[in-house]
Amino acid sequence: MKMQKGAFMRGIDNMVIKEIPVPEAGKGQVLVKLEYVGICGSDVHYFHTGACGAYKVDLSEDFMLGHECAGTVVEVGEGVKNLKAGDRVALEPGITCGTCEACKSGHYNLCPDVVFLATPPVQGCNEEYIAFPENMCFKLPDNVSTLEGCLIEPLSVGFHAANQGAVGVGDTVIILGSGCIGLVTLLSCKAHGAGKVIVADLVDARLEKAKELGADHVINSKTQDIFEEIKKLTSGKGADKVFETAGSPVTIAQTPFFVRRGGTIVLVGLSAQEEINYNFAQIMDKEATIKSVFRYRNIYAKAIAAVSSGAIDVKGIVTHQFDLEHAQEAYEEAVNNKTDLVKAVIKI
Repeated sequence: MKMQKGAFMRGIDNMVIKEIPVPEAGKGQVLVKLEYVGICGSDVHYFHTGACGAYKVDLSEDFMLGHECAGTVVEVGEGVKNLKAGDRVALEPGITCGTCEACKSGHYNLCPDVVFLATPPVQGCNEEYIAFPENMCFKLPDNVSTLEGCLIEPLSVGFHAANQGAVGVGDTVIILGSGCIGLVTLLSCKAHGAGKVIVADLVDARLEKAKELGADHVINSKTQDIFEEIKKLTSGKGADKVFETAGSPVTIAQTPFFVRRGGTIVLVGLSAQEEINYNFAQIMDKEATIKSVFRYRNIYAKAIAAVSSGAIDVKGIVTHQFDLEHAQEAYEEAVNNKTDLVKAVIKI
């Protein structure tokens, strides 16, 4: 039996490398030699606290993290028609039932029976090989690397956020939070034609990265009065679209004050706090719309095309790389380095 290495969390803040069998490509599946796996905020929550939102890791067993991945097909199973050995692919990590109302209506991201990599109890992909359904593996064009391929997953969240907000040409956009999801939302809004993008965060290094990736204005809300700054930058009107990507109760509560009359708020970040004080009088006075984001749907092909065409330079969000043997250090850095780590990836 051929063996491979995989990184598993064994209790809180502890990662171990184990030898595990290489899976075989089953019917309708391909075997992918993984090359890059991103570290998502949800992975960090599981690693450091054992939970992310309502999902909790069974700490009595080893659990593999990772769901943002890309690599090269090395073997195809029975019935595979559109992929062959040698094809480079990005994997969309959620396998849905295809038969429920959400799936049939095109909202498959809301499928109640989805099997999503690294969402407990489903194991993730911090490993050398994975067998995966052909129809959830998206072929990468020659000019899109597998590093960029593993970033298609978080980019799809930002792309879906921009779609939910119906960002259009010339829109003024505010993004609260300049972590990975804030930055991919920035890239997506720019690609959708936003005219002015304002990004707020507490960390200067993240704001510098936002400027590097195309933000027109940045606000450090720790050292600046964000209410006054936004008033100045929007001539007192507020923004057409406001995206909350930090998942902070503070920034979520700010959104109704920053949106213009008739504008749209999109809640992207997941807060650990279930109940948040929110000024609905502002919403009703402005007849503002509130939308939310849960993962993404029908985005991967478009996101890959946007990267291939040069409309989105997603690799610019990566600040740190580690190899699989140093998964412990990678996750520790993701937990502890809030200053200049924006996006870490593991090179398999």
